[in-house]
Amino acid sequence: MIIVHGAIEIDPDRWEEAIELSLEHVERSRAEQGCISHAVHIDAENPNRLVFFEEWESMDALQAHFQVPASGEFVQQLGALATSDPQMRIFESEQKA
Repeated sequence: MIIVHGAIEIDPDRWEEAIELSLEHVERSRAEQGCISHAVHIDAENPNRLVFFEEWESMDALQAHFQVPASGEFVQQLGALATSDPQMRIFESEQKA
């Protein structure tokens, strides 16, 4: 399984727009083949920071997600609302029985 953790700080004046874009992206991503889970959260310690958590069946599934035009558009649109550079980390994980 592939785990993606991402975060970005949003301009408070653009918060509602960022939430709407993020929720649309999460819902769209959940419908993609290979998506196990996809969520966005508000950081309890920094209310201007959105945190994304995703689980994918494989790196191929994640790479396919990155190739979806709407995914690229989302990154550009959300980046325009940010006050910091986005952070993203990708991990490979195994489930233990």
